[in-house]
Amino acid sequence: MPFPQPCAGHVGGVQWYDASTYWVARLVVQRGVAALYLIGFLNGVAQFRALLGSGGLLPVPRFLAAVPFRRSPSLFHLKYSDPIALAVCWSGVIVSALLIAGVPQLGPPWVPLLAYLFVWALYLSIVNVGQIFYAFGWESLLLEAGVLVAFLGSDDVAPPVTVIWLLRWLVFRIEFGAGLIKLRGDPCWRDLTCLYYHHETQPMPGPLSWFFHHLPRPLHKVEVAANHVAQLVVPFTLFCPQPVASIGAAVIVITQLWLVFSGNFSWLNWSTIVLSFAAIDDDSLGRVFGHYRHGPVAATPLWFVGLVLAFTVLILVLSYWPARNLLSRRQLMNAGFNPLHLVNAYGAFGSITRNRDEIVIEGTRSPVIGGHTVWLEYEFKGKPGDVRRLPRQFAPYHLRLDWLMWFAAMSSARAHPWFMSLVAHLLAGDERTTKLLRHNPFPDEPPTMLRARRYRYRFTTWAERRSTGAWWHRTLVSEYLLPASLMAQTRSAQPGNDEDARLIA
Repeated sequence: MPFPQPCAGHVGGVQWYDASTYWVARLVVQRGVAALYLIGFLNGVAQFRALLGSGGLLPVPRFLAAVPFRRSPSLFHLKYSDPIALAVCWSGVIVSALLIAGVPQLGPPWVPLLAYLFVWALYLSIVNVGQIFYAFGWESLLLEAGVLVAFLGSDDVAPPVTVIWLLRWLVFRIEFGAGLIKLRGDPCWRDLTCLYYHHETQPMPGPLSWFFHHLPRPLHKVEVAANHVAQLVVPFTLFCPQPVASIGAAVIVITQLWLVFSGNFSWLNWSTIVLSFAAIDDDSLGRVFGHYRHGPVAATPLWFVGLVLAFTVLILVLSYWPARNLLSRRQLMNAGFNPLHLVNAYGAFGSITRNRDEIVIEGTRSPVIGGHTVWLEYEFKGKPGDVRRLPRQFAPYHLRLDWLMWFAAMSSARAHPWFMSLVAHLLAGDERTTKLLRHNPFPDEPPTMLRARRYRYRFTTWAERRSTGAWWHRTLVSEYLLPASLMAQTRSAQPGNDEDARLIA
């Protein structure tokens, strides 16, 4: 079958704009996006209060006092408290779980519509006050995807053809934007050498990254060339007749799975995989897995047809800015063009770091023992620390603090207010903060002093791995933060309150 064709008939009787062979695509996309929302809200349950709560590293109340609603629409502008933030996260978890189970989809089209818009509004409220901890491209991607799938309808009406095309347009922007930003960016993408470094220097390596890094260099060049084809050529096939569109989507899924195995990129890769199913029709899937049989279909209500068409026009109008961005020589990477994150620009790794620097935080309670100070290291859950520890797989879960530590190593400590706040929280022994870490060397009483050092990390060779058992080799580069202590002022020190506590370095 070629393009999704509208069925013959009249509005309100037989659905004239149905994508009548995309039932499985809708099921996968709706449930998959809901699963990603579930992960995002669970991420908030575990991390939001420590990072952004009233006593967090970058407290939301301060942000709300400085930024108006029109610039960052959020329910928290009405009222913020940590219990309210937790209730928002748990509400999102519950509704997302219901959407995964398909409960709202059993009703008329307005039920899943409201359910998806509900989780979108909750997550938008979090992202728009999340500051640097939520300043990742996949946050906007999840928000945009949530709005699109809201208009896919319920199980008893056929999927709207225009929304199927809008989902393909989103996948096109994700892939083609990423391909262009590479060609316009680091020259190593053009000479096919970027993967000499990337597996080792990416923000958070996974358990297989060491092995990917040690693949033969000619194969690394093949990987880069294949990536260019997948991101610069294949996306155009999403708009071709079937089965070409399904084949193109399958290629994108396979290349994204390769990225899943080689690193930890939160839900970026899984989002692209899920959304790519919008280009795979039932006939193509049936040739491989057997045909899907759908039950009786009700006529699509006229009000829903009108709403979907109006929404389609809105998205097409808003697409002007990301389309212009794709054509611009000054292409923006992971940029939003409106505070609702409805249609965005995407891209990743326009430049590749050649060396991996890591910040190691150390504390002490005994400044001098036997003529020298004993420093104990804090260990993070995901980012490299102990050279003998194999990197773990966390994606699609997102370790926000670990990711920012990778960025922090590229500049000074004073350039990152959240880092200085982190040091203050650790010196105060803040329990919520230490729960974000894998290992706290001071579980009973906080340290009296902290310091941070910058180390150069590289993967060990095969020989080094056999002889030492280590996955990493590291050498000291410089001091990142000189030894610092927490000095209480007139009131007792509270983490996150600059008037109550300050660092003395």
